[in-house]
Amino acid sequence: MMKKWISLILAVAIFAAADFSCSGASVAAPEVSAQSAVLFCVENGSVLFEKDAYERLPMASTTKIMTSLLLCESGRLAETVTVSERAASTEGTAMGLRSGDRVTLRTLLYGMLLSSGNDAANMTAEALAGSVDSFAAQMNARAAQIGMLDTHFANPSGLPDENHYSTAYDMALLARESLRNPVFADICAQQEAQVTFGNPPAAHTLTNHNRLLSTCTGVTGIKTGFTKAAGRCLVSSCERGGLTLIAVTLNAPDDWNDHAALFDYGFSLCKAIKTQYQTKTIQVPVAGGMTSSVAVAGSSELIQILSDSGETDEISVALYHDPFLYAPVRRGQMIGTAKIQINGFILDEIPLIAQSDCPIAEHRDNPWTAFFERIEERLEQFIFFWKDSHG
Repeated sequence: MMKKWISLILAVAIFAAADFSCSGASVAAPEVSAQSAVLFCVENGSVLFEKDAYERLPMASTTKIMTSLLLCESGRLAETVTVSERAASTEGTAMGLRSGDRVTLRTLLYGMLLSSGNDAANMTAEALAGSVDSFAAQMNARAAQIGMLDTHFANPSGLPDENHYSTAYDMALLARESLRNPVFADICAQQEAQVTFGNPPAAHTLTNHNRLLSTCTGVTGIKTGFTKAAGRCLVSSCERGGLTLIAVTLNAPDDWNDHAALFDYGFSLCKAIKTQYQTKTIQVPVAGGMTSSVAVAGSSELIQILSDSGETDEISVALYHDPFLYAPVRRGQMIGTAKIQINGFILDEIPLIAQSDCPIAEHRDNPWTAFFERIEERLEQFIFFWKDSHG
């Protein structure tokens, strides 16, 4: 199998119009009650407001964002499990599980995101990893993938532990990743849900603890939290005019008003306008084709930032593809991918598409010509890979 090749890394963009504008420097930043806070733009990863956003603090039940994300990604939501005595007796807030209850993993997801059930979180850990400790290891591995550099999970619920901490910024990264999962995004936005669990099964109504869903325009989630050690913690998302912002506050006595003020502030500065991005067209060599190469490019709708001066931030683009292709190549064929980043965040990963056909070369005059040319090509490819792997 061919080694993938990064053909190009550049800071170039072609835009028909500005996508995301930040203006109005005269708008005053809000005063927030939180010990730590951040206002984060989902579309481009920019921080619009921060207050000690990188300070390590306990994050209480907002921990369940990670537990819920791992459950969503497990592919096991339809499974039914029997609630253990250990999970049912978990201290703190609960969705009402009892030992011996039968419950689907999807219902546990509702129990975490709406009722903030510690029982649901621990049962999820047991179902997915066998124990709370094993599941915490999975949580930390996923956090590392997301880039949560100042986070460590000790349990799936957020109960106090000196080795259980995060930052407002890291929790914004987690929220952004979680919103990309459609199941997570759908459930955390629901104010109320009807579920069934028990032994025998019975209907239950779960109510979301997130008051902002009904009091703040555009709020779409995500999760509340509270312990005496952590104080009031809140991670919320809000969409207005095609733009999504995430607000995180840790230890915030007045968190509802903090978030409302942060969103009003952020949306007063920013607006989203969709625009088309086009990568640079490159030529990828083709072995055994009627032409020696084929044109390759990709396109996508992206959001960019316009500064007050009207200048755009540079977008870095890395094109990943094989160093050469074998004929035939067909127009519309996916050749590789383009990873587009701004501020260190991947905005989009789009396919690189062949722009034309390249059929196999014909050799009517001498049937041996194609045979020897193929041997020559294979030899050149072997030399190329040997040199590449040996520096």
